[in-house]
Amino acid sequence: MSEETLTEASTSRYVDTRSWRLHYNEAGSGHPLVLLHGSGAGATGWSNFAPNIPALAKSFRVIALDAPGWGSSSPGLPEDYDHPNAVLELLDALGIERAALVGNSLGGSTAITFASRYPDRISHLVTMGAGSLMDIPTMSGAGDGPSEGLKILFQAYREPTLENMMKVAQIMTFDSAKATPELAQQRLDNALANPVHLENFLKGLATGGPARNRATHQEIAGIKAPTLLIHGRDDRVVHYEYSLRILPMIANARLVLLNRCGHWAQLEHTDEFNRLVTDFIEHG
Repeated sequence: MSEETLTEASTSRYVDTRSWRLHYNEAGSGHPLVLLHGSGAGATGWSNFAPNIPALAKSFRVIALDAPGWGSSSPGLPEDYDHPNAVLELLDALGIERAALVGNSLGGSTAITFASRYPDRISHLVTMGAGSLMDIPTMSGAGDGPSEGLKILFQAYREPTLENMMKVAQIMTFDSAKATPELAQQRLDNALANPVHLENFLKGLATGGPARNRATHQEIAGIKAPTLLIHGRDDRVVHYEYSLRILPMIANARLVLLNRCGHWAQLEHTDEFNRLVTDFIEHG
């Protein structure tokens, strides 16, 4: 499929696994590369990675997953599903033995947990703005609570309006020009198409949200897969300190810190991100 014909509709696929009906977008051929989106109302594999899929599909079999509880995949309370296991079930259903995982934010935490628990099924680990070491279960407790970005993200779950989606897009980026009305509208349309996802996310926050079963420090230290940590220096959702803390814990890891970059490195620095990922998986 040529780059010009890649659309959300033309790449849309479904697969039934043991636990869920999963939606994903697929393009290209070669070594499997699974893209895992972040959290946020209206997040999907396509909305998080649309600018990256055509370029990456030139070298890889790209699979952009809607995690359970997001997009067109099955709903469920966070305590009822396990994102790393959903990735495992996806690979099993598609007959994929090993894949590279690329995850943004929550998707980065999912990828890290997957790498620690299913080491034989992952070839490369790439994260952008992963908050694996954030204290999710208690971050709404004493003190200032969640980060500036997470506060806005949670508000968009409670009140899914175009204004709040614009605030999400703006807080996720360093350059406000990247926070387009079109992107905000896309996120709003996605959110309103499946309001049960919003309700379930808010219900699950009290027990730690969808990242409640993420990898422990000890598990992260046991990761053997070649690892590339990408983080925006200006990230207001997950501070780059978290990637700095993860870096020495993984034996075969490197960190790229991007200047003038917020939480969505793959959207703000698309060309550089695509080059970094392609080179790392082909030569890293």
